[in-house]
Amino acid sequence: MTTLTITSKGQITLKKDVLQALGVEPGDKVAVETLPNHKVVVSAITPSGTIDDLFGMFHSQVSRRLTVDEMNDIIADGWAGKR
Repeated sequence: MTTLTITSKGQITLKKDVLQALGVEPGDKVAVETLPNHKVVVSAITPSGTIDDLFGMFHSQVSRRLTVDEMNDIIADGWAGKR
């Protein structure tokens, strides 16, 4: 069992062995669930998606493609404050 100390700000730092047991690294997230009898459960939040979910994420529903001249006109209008 690991003992943690609460800081004056009401925070705790999980020790390295606890983080390793959870399988988390800096930047990962954990969920904390409070239970009766002054107990909590800490568990790692695992991403639910896959890399395949990212493919096509920014795919446009518009099938029409712009020509280079049309893009240049839009850019020029933007710089001129017309858009």
